[in-house]
Amino acid sequence: MTEQTTPVRDVFEYALVRVVPRVERGEHFNAGVVLYCRAKSYVAARTHLDETKLRALDPAADAAGIRAALGAVERICRGGEAAGQAERDDAGRRFRWLIAPRSTVLQPGPVHTGLTVDPEAEVNRLFALLVR
Repeated sequence: MTEQTTPVRDVFEYALVRVVPRVERGEHFNAGVVLYCRAKSYVAARTHLDETKLRALDPAADAAGIRAALGAVERICRGGEAAGQAERDDAGRRFRWLIAPRSTVLQPGPVHTGLTVDPEAEVNRLFALLVR
């Protein structure tokens, strides 16, 4: 009889990235997810701007500017030169910076936790479930 081993599941944290076109109204929709797994030193983001939702909340919103800001979230997660000042920060510091509360058009939602064997698959699953 062979003994089956259960894959090690690591703790991860994630937050949604919300678009709040008119901060004073507080209306928002999900445009991305940022996931961090300390055990794997992994941080990643997946983003998508739904322009139909954006126009419904604010017909005059700067879609190109919001798309650029969402792209910056993904670059910061990847690190390296494209991350600017965050280039030398570890994955945890980049995640914490991205989920810090702010009062701008892009705002992080609350942080949630879970367990995963594959953080890459998890960020893709959450993106499909909560953003797309």
